[in-house]
Amino acid sequence: MKKSAPDWLNSSLWSSPHPPPSPPRNDSAIAVAVSPPAASSPPEPPAYSPNTHTTKEENRDPLSNSDGYNASACCRDEENGGTSANSAASVAEPPANLDISRQTQILEELSKKVVNMVELRKLASQGIPDAAGIRATVWKLLLGYLPADRALWPSEVAKKRSQYKHFKEELLMNPSEITRRLEESGHENHELDVGNQGFLSRSEINHGEHPLSLGKSSIWNQFFKESEIVEQIDRDVMRTHPDIHFFSGDSSSAKSNQEALRNILIIFAKLNPGLRYVQGMNEILAPLYYIFKNDPNEENADNVEADTFFCFMELLSGFRDNFVQQLDNSVVGIRATITRLSQLLKEHDEELWRHLEMTSKVNPQFYAFRWITLLLTQEFNFADILFIWDTLLSDPDGPQVTLLRVCCAMLVIVRKRLLAGDFTSNLKLLQNYPPTNISHLLYVANKFRAG
Repeated sequence: MKKSAPDWLNSSLWSSPHPPPSPPRNDSAIAVAVSPPAASSPPEPPAYSPNTHTTKEENRDPLSNSDGYNASACCRDEENGGTSANSAASVAEPPANLDISRQTQILEELSKKVVNMVELRKLASQGIPDAAGIRATVWKLLLGYLPADRALWPSEVAKKRSQYKHFKEELLMNPSEITRRLEESGHENHELDVGNQGFLSRSEINHGEHPLSLGKSSIWNQFFKESEIVEQIDRDVMRTHPDIHFFSGDSSSAKSNQEALRNILIIFAKLNPGLRYVQGMNEILAPLYYIFKNDPNEENADNVEADTFFCFMELLSGFRDNFVQQLDNSVVGIRATITRLSQLLKEHDEELWRHLEMTSKVNPQFYAFRWITLLLTQEFNFADILFIWDTLLSDPDGPQVTLLRVCCAMLVIVRKRLLAGDFTSNLKLLQNYPPTNISHLLYVANKFRAG
């Protein structure tokens, strides 16, 4: 007997008529409503409304809704459904006072001497308000960058920021600079002839320091090998969210942000020679950097590179095997991960699974590879990504398991279109995922929780 969609998915809750579009939302007004007054601070993203999904057209503010797209009309799919007036609180757009209440609860939790991580995860999974830099602090806690004991925060942060400074000094130095420093250290041992000052004699340059050396230990040989990776990083950084002025453009702030992303990715590649840099890592790095850079705390914003680097390392550690090509066909590689997604779909909606993989023959690798490796950063707009990541990072099952549940939900909530489609239309739909009610998506994903 084929297992079809569960009854709760076919509820009228998801299939009520779409309300007519309403005027553009004033995000700045919402941000003021939920934010405590602050003196001068970096621009913080406006308060997020979980039902909002804007298009990927260029906006002056990546999280604003300047194109007039209405949040209540975001569910264009007939099975995805608009939210009715009687919708459950987990699906309907929460009133502003609900956001303020959750913000107060999170701030109260963060003010404790020892943060209760179980309670914080529970609160964060419902979405983190953008005001007062809350998301930056919560993400750092969820990723283990900050310990639960607040008394340890200053020493832990100082230690890691100092360590990152050392990484930059050692790993971003080119061979010419290394040679120059060797030369300077040579001055301490003996005086060079006046006519020879500023240069090393032939006998003083060892084989590993010569630019033409092919030796494995040669700093120049290593430099030229790394140049290809650095060039790829440069290209990808320049392509990161070209529709968002924070990441692109000719402004000094955009250039500074690009340089920071570049530094982090180069240092990561050098510290992880078995993995190095894989195209697309820049997309995973971008949300972390954006949130931490917009922390109203000036000291945190000034140290955004270090904080982002360590959180990026921690986040990627849970998905590392998906990027290692040698593990692609192993039980921990990306293909095994995609197979688990396929099995999850079969478990919860066998009819859809059979149609996709047996009838229309859509190999899940054709769409799920990007979904999984890039943590959905290419499937939704930037504001939605942040909201989805609140759930990915806070779920006690871990981001990998939670990500697969969200991916499965993405398939189920467009099931009617998929069941009516053939290979071409289904592949096009899944490679260009439609605007979606994010609260609905996460609600369905939570239904797939084991046990």
